[in-house]
Amino acid sequence: MTEGEFDLAACLASVLEHDEEAARALVERLCPQVIHIVRRHLPKRAAEQDLAQEIFVKLFARLPDYQPQPAVPFEHWVSRLAVRTCLDALRAEKRRPELRWADLPKEQADWLEYMIADDSAPPESDAASARELLGRLLSQLKAEDRLVITLLDLDQKSVTEISQLTGWSKALVKVRAFRARRKLRKVAEIFQKRHVYERI
Repeated sequence: MTEGEFDLAACLASVLEHDEEAARALVERLCPQVIHIVRRHLPKRAAEQDLAQEIFVKLFARLPDYQPQPAVPFEHWVSRLAVRTCLDALRAEKRRPELRWADLPKEQADWLEYMIADDSAPPESDAASARELLGRLLSQLKAEDRLVITLLDLDQKSVTEISQLTGWSKALVKVRAFRARRKLRKVAEIFQKRHVYERI
C-alpha cells in the first residue's frame, strides 16, 4: 500500500479479524512513530527493539478495546500507549548507575560547570556532548521527572500535548516540569560538590 492508499479503518478491522498481512502493514506504518518515542525515552539498560516490541504487543492486545474519537487520530492513541510503556520501563529500573566526574569527557565537565553557574558563558563544544551529559543527569531522576523534561524541553511538546500523552492534567504537567527542572539542577550541584576533589 502506498501512503495515499492506506485505509486505517479497514486495516484495523482486518487486524481484529486476525489478518496477519494487515497486522504487518499496521506495524510497518506505526514503526517509525514507535521507534522515535522509544529512542527519546529508552532506559539505560533496555534494548530499543525489545521495548518497541512490547509496545506492539500491548497495542494488539488492547486493540479490541480501542474506540475511535472525533478529532483524535489513531496515531495519538498509539503515542500515548508508547509513552506510558516507556514510563513503566523507566520506573522499573531498579538501580541507577552512579555518575562520576572522572568519567566525564572535558566537554561534558564544562557543560556541567555551565549548568550550575549563573554567570558563565556556554562552553564552545558540540550539542551532542551537552545532550549526552543531560542524559546522564536525567538518569538520576525519577521516571516522571525524566519524562516531563524530555517531552517539554527536548521534544518541545506543549503542555497540552504532554497532558494528552501522559493523562496528567495541564496543571500537573506544569508543576512536575518546574519541580523536575529544580531537581535536575540540584543533581548537578550535588554531583559537582561530591566530585570537587577530582578536579583539583
